Amino acid sequence: MKKTIFKGIATALITPTTATGVDYDKLARLIDWQIDEGIDALVICGTTGESSTLTDKEHKEVIEFSVRQADGRVPIIAGTGSNETAYAIELTKSACEAGADAALVVTPYYNKATQNGLVKTFSTIADCSDLPIILYNVPSRTGVNIEPATYEKLADHENIVGIKEANGNMGKIVETVARVGDRLAIYSGNDDQIVPIMSMGGVGCISVLSNVIPRQTREICTKFFEGDVAGSAALQCKYLNLINALFSEVNPIPVKAAMAAMGYCENYLRLPLTTMEDANYNKLIAEMRNLGIDV
Repeated sequence: MKKTIFKGIATALITPTTATGVDYDKLARLIDWQIDEGIDALVICGTTGESSTLTDKEHKEVIEFSVRQADGRVPIIAGTGSNETAYAIELTKSACEAGADAALVVTPYYNKATQNGLVKTFSTIADCSDLPIILYNVPSRTGVNIEPATYEKLADHENIVGIKEANGNMGKIVETVARVGDRLAIYSGNDDQIVPIMSMGGVGCISVLSNVIPRQTREICTKFFEGDVAGSAALQCKYLNLINALFSEVNPIPVKAAMAAMGYCENYLRLPLTTMEDANYNKLIAEMRNLGIDV
């Protein structure tokens, strides 16, 4: 196994924004709170961080700011993927210069590359990086799945060290573990599959849920790693209704609403995303209150 960037839970952090731009004061507060709650790593400018609607300048500045704010307390994993490979390389190099600890590179979206195209794209980005790369597979958003045989080819690259797997297909995930589980760290990309993927040798999750309950989400992993699989599974089930509420509309619409209700940001999203529908919002808030979350 190559060097593991983190084991446990990395929060795919929201980016607090307002009508005038990124709210860096609230971002600093969020980073400090997440670290104080014991989170293992932070993913900055991923899908949950609304990277697709950040300007190029904002994207780079948010990563730079987050590295400074974290100040080495936890690894900072920078979202640097794009459907334009040249831009992904530019963002990855910028993250290297900013002092990030790793890059999260999503499957090129909309283009619908072949598996051969994915191998060439990810390898080209990794060739240009001083940082270790975690691949991000989320076919529901990108239109293409990274196949297990493709992971096997990519695992040969020294800079490719992990996978954030959000394809939802446990059969494919089992095949991936069989092919590369001894060479790549595998993280769940879905909060409802943390325990199932760890049971197959996964080492944690890159999580949306942990924006809202970082300490409790990490406890799912802690119990599992300590051998309390039943306790870990019980927590997975305990938070399932909240997980479902956080994905009742496309991410990050619900989690932004939840964090705004907790006072960590404004409930502001850039178009084409819009604020949460009332019926879904009410269910989300009700479940948060049911779990004792102060809203």
